[in-house]
Amino acid sequence: MYEKLGISKKTIELAEETEKEIKNIFEKIDRNCQINSLKVINAFQKHNLSEMHFNTSTGYGIGEAGRDKIEDIYSEIMQAEDSLVRTQLISGTHALAVTLFALLRPQETMISITGAPYDTLQTVIGIGKEQSKSSLKSFDIKYEEIDLLNNDFDTEKIIKRLSKQDVKLVEIQRSRGYSTRKSLTIDKIEKIIKEIRKVNKEVIIMVDNCYGEFVEEKEPLEVGADIIVGSLMKNLGGGIATSGAYISGKKELITLCAERLTSPGIGKEIGPSLNQNMLLLKGLYFAPSVVASALKTAVFASRMLEKLGYDVDPKYDEKRADIVQTVNFGKEDKLIKYCQGIQQGSPIDANAMPEPSDMGGYDDKVIMAAGTFTQGSTIELSCDGPIRPPYIAYMQGGLTYEYGKYGIIKAIDKIQE
Repeated sequence: MYEKLGISKKTIELAEETEKEIKNIFEKIDRNCQINSLKVINAFQKHNLSEMHFNTSTGYGIGEAGRDKIEDIYSEIMQAEDSLVRTQLISGTHALAVTLFALLRPQETMISITGAPYDTLQTVIGIGKEQSKSSLKSFDIKYEEIDLLNNDFDTEKIIKRLSKQDVKLVEIQRSRGYSTRKSLTIDKIEKIIKEIRKVNKEVIIMVDNCYGEFVEEKEPLEVGADIIVGSLMKNLGGGIATSGAYISGKKELITLCAERLTSPGIGKEIGPSLNQNMLLLKGLYFAPSVVASALKTAVFASRMLEKLGYDVDPKYDEKRADIVQTVNFGKEDKLIKYCQGIQQGSPIDANAMPEPSDMGGYDDKVIMAAGTFTQGSTIELSCDGPIRPPYIAYMQGGLTYEYGKYGIIKAIDKIQE
């Protein structure tokens, strides 16, 4: 079968051998998928979703029932007091920027307790090489960070700093971003939140939830976070939503975020859905299954590449906190070839040849492979990495395991040439 697609016999044999080794991991992923699927169907039924909620609005979108129903459903699933789910939020970075600007004021301090955040968020904050006159720093908002300690929170430093009672917001990035540290499990997030609340009950705890939704049984709000943010071009969009992001959490905080997105005094009242309601709902409906496929694809890639001698993280049998799989290639040409192989295994633009290039918000050249139906969708199989030592590929997605597996096999065949 795979021979007809130009895959070498050696790679096919390795894939078949690998699949036999990872069956028990797939069973655990399927159980988690069932738990999260029940969570979704319960929210749909509890909030009486009906066909009329697929109807759309244009213009201001005042009093739009479908949009409001989607936000009720998100709140139910995330255990939030309120949610903002809008296609007007263009990306995860946009939603994070809206949240930070909504909640912070000049002279107030935010602190990241997971080290340096993702590259694009560094530009938002004003700590990256690329300086913007619109950053938080330019509005005199202060920023500090505390690095992780052995892939976990540095509890002693965090508690000592927050006990001073002068920090407005704590930021936790669940996924690793373009770093070599591990992504953070819900258990670890829960433990640090409990410790923070012992010394500071007022500080806002915000979790960047990108890539982590439905990977585990719980979400950060269920373990004490105040507000969470994510992109619909990642997990919760299910590969069906074509744009958008969400912010969920305490009602008073969501009100501020809504007024930052639209305007003071208007907030959530406006925002046309522009024919997106069915896509957002259908994407959410499929999301647990799609996330499971992405996890299976990552486990398959991890074991295949580990068997070939590459340094992978997480290992195939490790507990996962997000859908991201990293491969340390150690060489620039291997990183580039692997990304090119992922592109060749994609359904869209398979004949394209990605090359490293400059991108807004990133300090280094970046190579990005994504033959996706939705531009920038990283719940679809994609792979990218900054062109800097140690030349790590960050791979994520896979709408179905079968397609994801093919993309991995194609990429591995490419680096074996």
